[in-house]
Amino acid sequence: MKHANGFCQVRLMMTLMLLMLVAGTKAQTARQFTLNLTNDGKAQMVCFLPQTPSGKAIVGVPGGGYSVLSNTHEGTLAADWMNQQGIAYFVVNYRLPDGDRTKPISDVENGIRIVRDSAKVWGINPHDVGIMGFSAGGHLSSVISTHSPFEVRPDFSILFYPVISMDERVSHKWSCRNFLGEEGQKDPALVREFSTNKAVKRHLTPPALIISASDDRLVPFVTNGLEYYKAMRNAGNECAMYVYPTGDHGFGFGTWFKYHDQLLTDIATWLKARQTPKIDAVRVACVGNSITDGHGIDMASAYGYPAELQKILGNDYWVKNFGVSGRTMLKKGDQPYMIEKAWADAQAFKPDVVVIKLGTNDSKPQNWQYKKEFQKDLEQMIQTLRPARILLCTPVPALKSSWDISESVIANEIIPIQRKIAKKYGLQVVDLHTLFTGDGAGMLDDGIHPDGKGVRRMAEIIADAIKTK
Repeated sequence: MKHANGFCQVRLMMTLMLLMLVAGTKAQTARQFTLNLTNDGKAQMVCFLPQTPSGKAIVGVPGGGYSVLSNTHEGTLAADWMNQQGIAYFVVNYRLPDGDRTKPISDVENGIRIVRDSAKVWGINPHDVGIMGFSAGGHLSSVISTHSPFEVRPDFSILFYPVISMDERVSHKWSCRNFLGEEGQKDPALVREFSTNKAVKRHLTPPALIISASDDRLVPFVTNGLEYYKAMRNAGNECAMYVYPTGDHGFGFGTWFKYHDQLLTDIATWLKARQTPKIDAVRVACVGNSITDGHGIDMASAYGYPAELQKILGNDYWVKNFGVSGRTMLKKGDQPYMIEKAWADAQAFKPDVVVIKLGTNDSKPQNWQYKKEFQKDLEQMIQTLRPARILLCTPVPALKSSWDISESVIANEIIPIQRKIAKKYGLQVVDLHTLFTGDGAGMLDDGIHPDGKGVRRMAEIIADAIKTK
């Protein structure tokens, strides 16, 4: 009987604690409700809207090894703190894979889609919708961040002690098996595809904050969270990482975590430091090759020409980099731009202004053999991007013939075609070939790519053109 009485007392204490948590949540939450994400109601999203919305939203993705959902300390327990910050918070209770990984993926994508579609009604900036996942939910969040289409890809990711690798030898075995299936574990291509550190894309994968404890014994940090950080940093994407001395695995938003207060401070500081585009900002898409991508510029997402362009134009504009190194305008070129994920993203971005900077790689002999196709392919790109305002940039001069790039072809053949097409479609030409050289902007030793001084000069020239209508 003593044992039974002790159990009742513990249960009563837990009930009182939960009531206190709920009361705290209501104090900051203007509205709480649940939405079905599937017709049968097997996937749901619990919504917590703050009394004083900041415009930011976070979609929470609980962990549980893809076998259960730990949706309290890795889900609803965060609601009170989120709402206190003015953040609209949504917990996705997704379907478990059961041999079909598309179930949890589609549930989370559907949750993000609903949040963005309802942004105006719920006081949310649709350009400031993040994702926060824990353990296996961290893996799922990183899958959405690296694999999902632009319209349901989050604007930032917070990954708690995430499973990243799908190689069960260096990861959490059951998360791997439950997500891929036992047969999937035998397919090296599938293991690689969903080991999300291998799927990070320069400029396209959203900024990430990775949180872990050094003594995590369930999901090895060095082969998971750290690998995602390395992939993000090597791509030049914005990423931060907080590793606490102790805490093991699964601490989530639990107050029992020794560094809980520091954790909340770190998350809040990171979120506040992020630049958020205004809802009505003019969208500027920078389309191009390695010069747009930022070859030779460390952390190009922060210091390449599109990033410098953002600084010059200010917060009334939203500039995104869709550059990919080595790409050609020519669809028959060795690396055509118009088959890239960046091209699909540039269109999904629905830009108001597009800055096209392609043509340098087209001058290579193996590509320019198809020069009769250049005009047609350029026109196709222009027609696809309309009705956006298009600025057509001539290539910067090739001071050396690195990689067989031909200054003669650029100056005497490519630029005349660009000018002809610009006249036909009434496009604004940005003459980088003349203006860039005349100002003596810096170049890297290869004679092809601008250095830090050069990208700043490029941004200044393009900014002037954007402001001149």
